[in-house]
Amino acid sequence: MADYRKMWEELGMDLESHDTLCAVLPVAFGDTYLSQENRPENMAFYDFVVSEIHGVRPSELIEHQKKGGKVLGTFCVYVPDEVAVAAGAVVTGLCGGSQFWVPGGEKVLPKNTCSLIKASVGARLDRTCPFFRIADMYIGETTCDGKKKAWEILAEDVPVHVMDLPQMKRPQDYTKWADEIRIFIGVVEKLTGGKVTAESLGAAIRLINNKRRALARVYECRKSEVIPISGKDGLLMTQIAFFDDPARCAEMANKLADELEKRIKDGVSVFPKGTKRILLTGTPLAIPNWKLHHLIETSGAAVVCEEMCTGTRYFEHLVDESQTTLDGQVDALAARYMKNNCACFTPNTGRIDDILRLAREYKADGVINTNLKFCGLYDTESRSVMRALKDAGIPALNIETDYTDTDAEQLRTRIQAFLELLG
Repeated sequence: MADYRKMWEELGMDLESHDTLCAVLPVAFGDTYLSQENRPENMAFYDFVVSEIHGVRPSELIEHQKKGGKVLGTFCVYVPDEVAVAAGAVVTGLCGGSQFWVPGGEKVLPKNTCSLIKASVGARLDRTCPFFRIADMYIGETTCDGKKKAWEILAEDVPVHVMDLPQMKRPQDYTKWADEIRIFIGVVEKLTGGKVTAESLGAAIRLINNKRRALARVYECRKSEVIPISGKDGLLMTQIAFFDDPARCAEMANKLADELEKRIKDGVSVFPKGTKRILLTGTPLAIPNWKLHHLIETSGAAVVCEEMCTGTRYFEHLVDESQTTLDGQVDALAARYMKNNCACFTPNTGRIDDILRLAREYKADGVINTNLKFCGLYDTESRSVMRALKDAGIPALNIETDYTDTDAEQLRTRIQAFLELLG
């Protein structure tokens, strides 16, 4: 990584603790990613992003601020990036995928809170994540009780706007979510001093849709019997998409898709013929959480799809681009985002339908359903997921884990036993 210490100092970061993180990440990335053989050449871009994860993109965000722009930090796929972009703001994801940050979160949160929430809070309070230091405002949402309390803690330190996500999908809930988006427009306009117009929102909708189309092209390649990219690399692309400039994200994903399509045509696979194909579903895997993919793919299987927020939920379904009025565009945004099937909804039969559909489309030999410890939503929903998969005759394994490596070998044993059952 280049020398960004001056930038980190100006952000008020704890440099000593941050140095510890910076020393560990390259080793973990090298062991997990650079040890792979026959990777697509266009993964070099994503390798570079990780090597400069706390440098290049943060410096771009700071330059945007120096020009008078604002930066919004988001945690969830329900926050409509299009609104922020339409007002001239830049959106970035926020860190939350490492055990390194969990102890900091446990200083203010119960230990029986999921690792994702504890890590996010710890990354801010311990001052070891530049994205948390840069963002002018965090945009939260009410997808779980743990997050709702976390917003209250973070709001003591940084401005936070929380979008109240409906918990059902009745007609009135779509209307309520459209109203939340209208409120969000007002918040963003006040923060940025910009105006969200039908023209600017229409352009932002097309921009974000193009990003979704590009990511979808890569996932489409993963449906092939010739597997041109590892699940780990597919996950990495999606994780970085949360942080990257949307136009550049689309450009690089399209370049990767071009290469993968040629690989499929030429019969170039990163796995031996007959490798078992796994669909992973459950709680999101925030960067740098690569644990399960690594265990699965070093146990002899290939992850071909992720039905999760760091997967298909991030890019499936486009916003209707035909609307020309602001009200029509807001309703179109509400309709698109409400198609995401998070476990916070009740009933949530849509997620079951998604899992069964994706298992067919990606020709999965088996499904691994995973949830982070203390995530009551996904843990409770595991019962319905496993029952539906059993009824559909799809082999499935249920896993509960966290960010530590203490259970890695136990999980590997269970995964290998599951793969043996697949024949």
